[in-house]
Amino acid sequence: MSSQKPTLLDEVRRVMRLRHYSIHTERSYCDWIKQYVRYHRLTDRSELFIDSEKKIEDFLTHLAVERQVSVATQNQAMNALVFLYRKVLDQALDNPIDAVRSRKNRRIPVVLTQDEVKNIIALLDGVPQLIVKLLYGSGLRITEAVRMRVQDIDFDYRQVTVRSGKGEKDRVSTFPVSLTTQLSAHMAKVKLIHEQDLERGYGSVYLPFALAKKYPNADKEWGWQYMFPAKTLSLDPRSSMTRRHHIDQSAVNKAIKKAVRQLGISKKISAHTFRHSFATHLLQRGTDIRTIQALLGHNDVETTMIYTHVLNLGGHGTVSPLDDLAL
Repeated sequence: MSSQKPTLLDEVRRVMRLRHYSIHTERSYCDWIKQYVRYHRLTDRSELFIDSEKKIEDFLTHLAVERQVSVATQNQAMNALVFLYRKVLDQALDNPIDAVRSRKNRRIPVVLTQDEVKNIIALLDGVPQLIVKLLYGSGLRITEAVRMRVQDIDFDYRQVTVRSGKGEKDRVSTFPVSLTTQLSAHMAKVKLIHEQDLERGYGSVYLPFALAKKYPNADKEWGWQYMFPAKTLSLDPRSSMTRRHHIDQSAVNKAIKKAVRQLGISKKISAHTFRHSFATHLLQRGTDIRTIQALLGHNDVETTMIYTHVLNLGGHGTVSPLDDLAL
């Protein structure tokens, strides 16, 4: 048995897994901690305890001033470092951390016209096309779409259930009825893949800890399988089990970018643009802002109100005086 002392990041991962953090949060926090250690050129763990608050403050200020990261990025770095000190190193942070804060820029989201959405979707095929249709048809985030389980689609009630979305919240959104035939055919293929995996002794899928504990055999059930599984089996880094994970979201974004280039659209478009377009087009149709807030899963209606600015064509709804001239 190896007597080698675990590294700092090994301890971070252990504590995060005990607390059932997602693999994405684990990777993100570990990356910020590595950057923090490199920035201060720390060579020994004992150095972490010297002027801890000042070290955190200097690093966060560096992110805001020199790297000019967004508010969300700076907050994520802060959360990672607070987790390191309080949960892993068991050190209280008693003194205030008075770092220079990133500026919160309120940007108007990029939105596609309905014709642009239609043309992009027409150039896509297979799974990327299906996922983009759900992004636009149900207002999903890309992570919510790729992590979707088979049982999350209810054809009868015409709804999509988003589980553990942003902020670990569940919500229900609308399901585009026009997608029923295409998605049903896709599910038949996915079921065949799952049955073949079971025959080979696999077929298990990752479940959050609480569900895995409550339903110990659910990981092989059809309803819990990913709607958009990866093409190959892979090793789960947390359990060391060979499983079929969901498709990587980068495959969808690559397909979108290729279609955008073909169409010659100059807007900066990603998978998230279709969620913005979903909300804006619902507003144009006359859907109540509170309903859109619920469909998007926003905590505050002020977040949803950003889409009303997109509707103010011509800048605050003002017609240019040049258009009054008969030139």
